[in-house]
Amino acid sequence: MKQVLKGLAAAAALAASAGAAWAQAAQGVTRDEIVIGSIQDLSGPIAGFGKQVRLGMLLRVDEVNEQGGIHGRRLRLQVEDSAYDPRKAVLAAQKLVNQDRIFAMVAHIGTAQNMAAMPVQFEKNVFNFFPVTAAREMYEPFHRLKYSFAATYYDQMRIAAPRLFKEKGAKKACALHQDDEFGLEVLRGAEAGLKTIGVEVAEKTTYKRGATDFSSQVARLKAANCDFVVLGTIIRETIGTIGESRKTGFSPTFLGSSAAYTDLIHKLGGKAMDGLYATMTVQHPYLDDASQPVRFWATKYKTKFNEDPTVFSVYGYNAIDAFVRAAQKAGPALTADSFIKAMDTMVIPPDIFGSAEARFGPQKRLGSDLSRLSQLQDGRWKVVSDYLKP
Repeated sequence: MKQVLKGLAAAAALAASAGAAWAQAAQGVTRDEIVIGSIQDLSGPIAGFGKQVRLGMLLRVDEVNEQGGIHGRRLRLQVEDSAYDPRKAVLAAQKLVNQDRIFAMVAHIGTAQNMAAMPVQFEKNVFNFFPVTAAREMYEPFHRLKYSFAATYYDQMRIAAPRLFKEKGAKKACALHQDDEFGLEVLRGAEAGLKTIGVEVAEKTTYKRGATDFSSQVARLKAANCDFVVLGTIIRETIGTIGESRKTGFSPTFLGSSAAYTDLIHKLGGKAMDGLYATMTVQHPYLDDASQPVRFWATKYKTKFNEDPTVFSVYGYNAIDAFVRAAQKAGPALTADSFIKAMDTMVIPPDIFGSAEARFGPQKRLGSDLSRLSQLQDGRWKVVSDYLKP
């Protein structure tokens, strides 16, 4: 009987020890699953992007779980809607962090929205991983829980603007941008780049998030005789600005950031959008792409969701893929520290979508600072430059 009691006591002690170990495990990590979160605009001005990011994420999550998960754990994705409002992003972050107890926030969309939500996450040791914004604040100032994948709006414009300005033989540079940190980053990059060739941004005009009428801004740019306009715009603002310009006979060279690199520009704006330039880091995945792997992926996406994939679908897919790589590398005992250790030596090779190689390290939280130029030609994005190095 004593031996039986000793055995039961030992088993109880072992169970208690295991329970204690799991109690100390990272938030969002259990024996059976890893819970991650994302905040998207599903009902606001860039809901088209948010929906696409979400579907791209879901595609990769399903693939991972069909293949057995991450060290035997299923990946569970919780998505909340910010409507592209920083205040709602804070509420969404509070729910995901405190109620859903996520391990990481992945592919959160929007600059101001990320900046508003990050303090909520960091208080609970929750990562901000591969946000869908190219603002410098996504990796600066350094924070152990920040990881960013995209060449910044600042660097995109700093490199592309002077190159294209000279190529076009332009005389007067101007800018139209959203009146927030996203728009300002586009402007700052353009100003810094153009300054290197002795060019000032002569006229600057702004709009508020959600604006639909750009007639006054276009009239101002036209009156200033601008022949090169940097756009810190997203979907409908890009379409509205260029559409209004075409109607009034104003035809400068328009240069947008990666935020304007989307099929929605030509699908919604039509022929008038031809000629627009945009910086980009990942190619749009057309169903008839010349690359067989891209065609296969695009067909799989369309079969699953009954709609064509977009570059924002790729952003979501790649963000989950990168998270999975790091979580696998971190090993079965997944914690914030083991995840960081894995990311400290992470190298993500170029992919089928044309992404540049991404490298991370103990003090390197931006994977790549490279971008390229594409132009809308006959209703289709065409790559018109190699990767431009800062």
